[in-house]
Amino acid sequence: MGEVLSIASRTVALAALATLVMLPPGVAVAWLLARRRFRGQVVLETMISLPLVLPPVATGLILISLLGPRGPLGALLERFGVEVLFTWRAVVVAGAVMGVPLLVRTARAGFEQVDRRYEQIAATLGAGPWRVFFTVSLPLAGRGVLAGALLGFSRALGEFGATIMLAGALPSTRTIAVAIYTFTETGQDAAATAMLGVSATIAFGALLISNHLATAGHQWRSS
Repeated sequence: MGEVLSIASRTVALAALATLVMLPPGVAVAWLLARRRFRGQVVLETMISLPLVLPPVATGLILISLLGPRGPLGALLERFGVEVLFTWRAVVVAGAVMGVPLLVRTARAGFEQVDRRYEQIAATLGAGPWRVFFTVSLPLAGRGVLAGALLGFSRALGEFGATIMLAGALPSTRTIAVAIYTFTETGQDAAATAMLGVSATIAFGALLISNHLATAGHQWRSS
């Protein structure tokens, strides 16, 4: 049971870190897609959604080609002494990449439901674009952004394919999903079942809160 709790706490911590990593770019892209029309928008939307339709192991292979010692990003990071592959950083990267499409889709819906008149009024009163975003747009879309963050967290929590490609199944990088696989492969059915229960409980709670936020936000705007 001690090993199960250790793996579960590590997974939750790394999924939370992955959520923090995906939040700034995810929210920025969601706002951009909701508020602007520009050349190449369809291409950007497609690229953001690609991890949802590609096999996770294929996404993991792409990340290896980018972050490996001979990859463009991996070679750059090596100059600063930062290793990604088969470390906890790989788990965070895999979770963030796989979770960001859900964050963007949900946060975008939140921004699209914000009445633009409030933003225009703030701009008329002298607020700059950044102030309008942080004091009007983001607070009003907050429920959608938070719901998207919880969906991204849930996806990072249960990520398997890209994680095992990028981080392996080392004791220091083993997540709940990877542990379920390795426990099952080695005949440790009781440990696998315990991990499954922990995973289902955490994921259910996160999804329940996310759905509540999305529904409450829609009802609030409709009233």
